[in-house]
Amino acid sequence: MHTQNLKADPRCSLFVGQPGADGDPLGAARATLIGDAKQLQEDEVSLVRERYLARHENSRYWVDFPDFSFFRLQPIDLYYIGGFGVMGWVEAAEYENASPDPLADVAPGILAHMNADHVDSMILLARSHAQLEATEASMTSIDRLGFYLRLKTSEGMKGTRINFPHEVTTTQGAREVLVKMVREAR
Repeated sequence: MHTQNLKADPRCSLFVGQPGADGDPLGAARATLIGDAKQLQEDEVSLVRERYLARHENSRYWVDFPDFSFFRLQPIDLYYIGGFGVMGWVEAAEYENASPDPLADVAPGILAHMNADHVDSMILLARSHAQLEATEASMTSIDRLGFYLRLKTSEGMKGTRINFPHEVTTTQGAREVLVKMVREAR
């Protein structure tokens, strides 16, 4: 049905949620891309198919079904919500010329490590950098400029963004800056 609809009218939107965001969905980062979806030409399919399968291995079973197609969304507008109270529009040209965040591929591992082993450090960083007293904390996203925390406080759930003192581009760089921030907060 989706394919039939796109072929009849290419206008569409794509909602993109934050990977691994559990708990309060209103505190998680998300974006909606608005634009036109065009079916890929035959000569484009093999490269896109391989990239798709590299990210979605489980789809190998059905990716070659005759009713499966690849489309490219050409954004016209993008609306983002970065967490509690952080939102706005992004120009299509700005989005098209943007580079992926250098931590995008390693972020899930960083989040898993921080949430499993360093809750106390995140509570300390929330107190030091956001003046929020928390009894529980989880890191919900991380990028080259900082990270978001979801915190359980005496006033309920709160979210905050904490910026790094400088840009980081690697897992090791993120580790070093987080360790330094925690040491300074103590």
